[in-house]
Amino acid sequence: MSLALDCRPTAALLPTAGARVPLVTGGTVDYANLDVAASSPALASVAARVAEALPLYASVHRGAGYLSQVSTALYESARDTVAAFVGARDDDVCVFTRNTTDSLSLLAGCLPADGAVLVLDVEHHADLLPWQQRSRDLCDVLTAAPTVAGTLQLLADALAARRYVLVAVTGASNVTGESLPLRRVADLAHDHGALLLVDGAQLVPHRRFSLAESGADWVAFSGHKLYAPFGTGALVGRRDWLDTGRPYLPGGGAVAQVDVGATTWVAAPHRHEGGSPNVLGAVALAAACDALSAVAPGALEQHERELRGRLVEGLDDVAGVRLLRIWSDSVDPTGVVSFTVDGADPGLVAAYLSAEHGIGVRDGRFCAHPLLARLGVAGGALRASVGVGTTSDDVDRLVAAVARFVTEGPSVEYAVVDGRHQPVADPRPVAGLAGADLSAVARGAGCGPTR
Repeated sequence: MSLALDCRPTAALLPTAGARVPLVTGGTVDYANLDVAASSPALASVAARVAEALPLYASVHRGAGYLSQVSTALYESARDTVAAFVGARDDDVCVFTRNTTDSLSLLAGCLPADGAVLVLDVEHHADLLPWQQRSRDLCDVLTAAPTVAGTLQLLADALAARRYVLVAVTGASNVTGESLPLRRVADLAHDHGALLLVDGAQLVPHRRFSLAESGADWVAFSGHKLYAPFGTGALVGRRDWLDTGRPYLPGGGAVAQVDVGATTWVAAPHRHEGGSPNVLGAVALAAACDALSAVAPGALEQHERELRGRLVEGLDDVAGVRLLRIWSDSVDPTGVVSFTVDGADPGLVAAYLSAEHGIGVRDGRFCAHPLLARLGVAGGALRASVGVGTTSDDVDRLVAAVARFVTEGPSVEYAVVDGRHQPVADPRPVAGLAGADLSAVARGAGCGPTR
């Protein structure tokens, strides 16, 4: 099953050509990328748009040359496209950043100095550390209840007990894909005088999201998770704090006037975008937004829903596999599934899946240490995630490979090297890729010399 096949015309949603990868046991296979939640492959339409814009690249905003004007127009129109993609209101602003982490750290520097922040223990570190670094006394971390309903009640109780200026929540967990009802959370926050920030890194690429409809005040997300891995993310939302907050990147373009004794800063978004911006990254992000916006409503969600269901059902039938879940009453999670295999180090399983089956998954604690500890897997887990280019064959290969690991174990010996499991005798040119012919990897050529 492939979204690109089920929902024509969707040629723009085809990922860039996949790679064939070498196996430690010999030969090559098509790479099964089930690590989309970490970084997604570029859509073919995104890569084509960047290639089209590359010859036009020049300085932006203050250049008199024709290409400078073209690049400025590309950059600023990309801003409008990205803002529209997340349902920005007329008075919202879109600041281009490097990624979600960058966006959240930017906003942390714009909060009122004495304002407290409320977060949950389910958050990615990017939505925890900036608030704690700003002030641990002004950052309360609430342990989520076993149910969504219970967690909403805990949020309501916490908001009634202390004055917060901001509630920061994940739009979808990067560990399980689960989420809270954002409209309910926004109403709770606003009823108690707080604003709502949504970490949309795992939500925006996989679900229709609207600032206006959800009631959220800001959303942060990354291009590299939105099929535009060219180094740009965004923070979109209310401009009041952003217009007056500490400039995030002091430098050229962020100022109206600089004197020896004083500086006059411009308003957002340029206030936070000092220096030469990533024009091509912004173009790529806008192209991805255009491609996803063109998909028929509900098609993307149904594609991932079916793949996730197939993955959960398959893994649930494998003896010794435990699926992770935050809330027993959560509904419609995104295509992220984390699991453990009894008695097996997650790093070993991930290395086995890669080396012996050509499957890419994530292992570890997923930058969500408090959540993994509370779920009883402080040592880490495995995570499989799907996206627009994922097929049912990819899912079936993973399930079959995990089942084979459980029944037969690895076929080669593994050792921990620099903190990662690796085959002891590995003929694949993994360590030498920096100097290797990468086109040979894409073509599925032989493995090359032993490292």
